[in-house]
Amino acid sequence: MITGTLYGVGLGPGDPDLLSVRSDRLVRTARNVAFFRKAGKPGQARRIVEGMLADGANEIPMEYPVTTEIPLKDPRYNECLSGFYANCTTHLRKLTESGEDVVVLCEGDPFFYGSFMHLYERMKDHTPIEIVPAITGMSGAWTATGLPVTWGDDVLTVLVGTLPEDKLIEHMGRSDALVVMKIGRNLDKVSRALKATGRYDAAWLIEYATMPGQTVSRLAEAEDSVTPYFSIIVVHGQGRRP
Repeated sequence: MITGTLYGVGLGPGDPDLLSVRSDRLVRTARNVAFFRKAGKPGQARRIVEGMLADGANEIPMEYPVTTEIPLKDPRYNECLSGFYANCTTHLRKLTESGEDVVVLCEGDPFFYGSFMHLYERMKDHTPIEIVPAITGMSGAWTATGLPVTWGDDVLTVLVGTLPEDKLIEHMGRSDALVVMKIGRNLDKVSRALKATGRYDAAWLIEYATMPGQTVSRLAEAEDSVTPYFSIIVVHGQGRRP
């Protein structure tokens, strides 16, 4: 039986010019293109590839049933998302089992805090899958500051703002350089943790890194502004140098 392949294609931090050659080729030649989005929105992944898809490409939007409507700790949150990913898997498996290849558009890198990983875990034992890695959003963010993020023996820690405050403080206190993702509604908590560890004044806030509307500022100067979904906080390391 001929089986199609599922491609998890990393799109990079947001600028279409930062796609890899392989990602660009797969996106432009795909017959079936799947992507995640919030209901009623075009979706960031789809926006990145605007004007790149082949004529007649079959677009498959996968719309999240919830985003922030239900707290993460509420059991209904996992129940909703588990059912959602199961339905997406069923649909994509039908296509691949019919011999069709499917390209799944992934913001950043497919294996770095992305929704694609949930499809991968459900399909890897049944479907041929190929992953196309990409530049991560955090790389785009620290590059936008114009400063190296690590020096010499610096330890870089990547955190998510959804962590409890005590865990943020614990990790921030023992690392040299920091990247904090998933800021959103967690900005106040993250800011308190940075202050508690003496890192607040050195923190940068990067919004929409590499995308239209990119802003780069010291967190202390921008904290009163509303932080959108596409925000990353960076604290640069100050380690060993010649």
